[in-house]
Amino acid sequence: MSDATPSLPAHTHVLAVDIGGTKVDAALVSLDGEVVRESVSRRTTGRQADRDEIARNVREAAVAALAAAPGARVGAIGVGSAGPVDLPSRSVSPLNLPLAAGLAIDEVLGGLVDGPIHLALDGTCIALAEHWRGALVGCDDAMAIVVSTGVGGGFVMGGRPVSGASGNAGHLGQIFVRTIEGEEVVASTLEAVAAGPGTVAWARTHGWEGETGLDLAASHAAGDPVAVAAVSRSATAVGQAIAAAATLCDLEAVAIAGGFSHVAPDYIDQVREAAQAASLHAYARRCRVVGSGLDGDGPLLGAAALALQS
Repeated sequence: MSDATPSLPAHTHVLAVDIGGTKVDAALVSLDGEVVRESVSRRTTGRQADRDEIARNVREAAVAALAAAPGARVGAIGVGSAGPVDLPSRSVSPLNLPLAAGLAIDEVLGGLVDGPIHLALDGTCIALAEHWRGALVGCDDAMAIVVSTGVGGGFVMGGRPVSGASGNAGHLGQIFVRTIEGEEVVASTLEAVAAGPGTVAWARTHGWEGETGLDLAASHAAGDPVAVAAVSRSATAVGQAIAAAATLCDLEAVAIAGGFSHVAPDYIDQVREAAQAASLHAYARRCRVVGSGLDGDGPLLGAAALALQS
């Protein structure tokens, strides 16, 4: 990262903003990756929120972060957003925020700092964060996957982030995987099969009576057979997706983040086994599958890394 920051004054910070399906987080982050704790600010988003409400909350979170550390010299803004994003138009249309489609980031955050605003898919930011300070340090060709309310991802190739033509490279949740439903093999998107809400919904259709991912984790720990099968179904689908990505991109490693990846102690192990089973070539089987090396600050660190590398 040090060769990417000479244009920023010494001892400055960047403003990191992470736009998700249920919340937006903002904070100041130093050049060496330290989140200024008193600056961390959160506002809600949500499917029912309209464009104006979401835009207002994004800006309010950013303003609050800046106000909490008035002495900091802020040289840029890094924004990671749930996708899809549109880098040519510098707008975002998160699937879980349907009323905010086409939200123009420069209009929302413009004028807050004397410096550029950098935008990327949240999965790209997570990959950058893992490459900078997490489980992918030292890996020049790698991927990060987030398994949570949705499923996202991002690539680092040749040591640099890969965005693609529109900015959505790594949007892994929308690729198709195979699941067995009764006696049929069904193709569904990875997000529908593996994310927390989809996994909970599948378990409920099979007689499980819980309501949340936390309930599912508790049932899995207690040995409930439906919960065990639901978690296995999710992990297997993620493993299939990793096998496809590793085969296509010849990856060294994949880091798995996101709250739902903690639904069971052996979730990462199950994903690793499924990826091995689905990989036809030896080079794809050599791809390491690991848990995230970051804590809950990962999305903010990723947005900061985006601003610093840019």
